[in-house]
Amino acid sequence: MDLDGVWAQLVFPHFPRFAGHRFLAARDRELALRCVQAYNDFIVEEWCATAPDRFAALAILPLWDAGLAAAEVRRVAERGARAVAFSENPTKLRLPSIHTGSWDPLWAAVDDARIPVCMHVGSSAQHYTTSNDAPGAVLLTCVGVNAMLACADWIFSGVFDRFPGVRIVLSEGGAGWVPYVLERADRVWGHGQALVEGDGRATQVATRIPRLPSQVFAEHVFACTISETFAPHVLEWLPVDNLLWESDYPHNDSLWPHSRSWLEDALRDVPDADARKIGELNARRLFRMS
Repeated sequence: MDLDGVWAQLVFPHFPRFAGHRFLAARDRELALRCVQAYNDFIVEEWCATAPDRFAALAILPLWDAGLAAAEVRRVAERGARAVAFSENPTKLRLPSIHTGSWDPLWAAVDDARIPVCMHVGSSAQHYTTSNDAPGAVLLTCVGVNAMLACADWIFSGVFDRFPGVRIVLSEGGAGWVPYVLERADRVWGHGQALVEGDGRATQVATRIPRLPSQVFAEHVFACTISETFAPHVLEWLPVDNLLWESDYPHNDSLWPHSRSWLEDALRDVPDADARKIGELNARRLFRMS
């Protein structure tokens, strides 16, 4: 971090997988819960405790039970966790969707704790590509599709209206797609379109959420950029307070050890106040880093 010019990091899980969903495969649920808690205790009390002003602890949850997940949110929040991990699409993990209301006990706990929910790209154990024989470059080019779908899912879920303190972070999915998705979502919301729901009834899209999707995004959703130069230059369409920079160390998108110099070049034409928000202040505020 010192070599890279980076002061603080949010520490994502790797071995437990990005949403901690490795433990979903455990037959012994009590053991799985103990593993989740042991990981969180290690991250909060040992790893991040070595540099509490520079490491922000991201906790994982027992995703197989929303009540247990809510209890773990309360437990880790008291111990100093700065965020919790969740899947960008839990249905791909054979869990309920966020539209069912099944997760409401978890969102109530998150709302009370006032800590953000982080969804790392790939936390649904799925990436999108075109065909089995498409080169890996196709998948990597379109990696932001996961974040786009998660963003639309959450905007139209109604979760933010039931639990106004919930905030989500779409990590490593890019941010250049945000203007298009918000423009399209506002169009769908305001155009009087009727959609046929699962019960066969047609309902107006605007009845699902009382605010414009772009307003919902501005109040609750954060997008992240690693090496994009486009996103910081369209701040009239992408709220600057909702844009974060990330380093992705030690994965292959990382710019280490040149992150600081690259970020300075990318933000050279951005007003200083906005550049400081993107590179520092938004993350400090969101993750409560002093």
